[in-house]
Amino acid sequence: MKLSRRISWFLLAFGVWSWFIWITFVKNLWKDGSGLAFDNAGNPTAYFWVHLTLAVVSFVLGTVIGVIGLRGLRALRRTP
Repeated sequence: MKLSRRISWFLLAFGVWSWFIWITFVKNLWKDGSGLAFDNAGNPTAYFWVHLTLAVVSFVLGTVIGVIGLRGLRALRRTP
């Protein structure tokens, strides 16, 4: 299957966007001062672990989707 240039760029942009958004989210989660991510003793809460898991899954999916877009663009460049 061949991806169009537009779809390939969209997938690549989605992968980059996903990394940008989730890195920002994890940084904010780590610095959380509201008491949701860490309890009073400084231990991670269930909220922290659930959201960290969501972030890791999103990193993986964003990477896979971005790689598909990149491969689509490379395939278009090789085709006359």
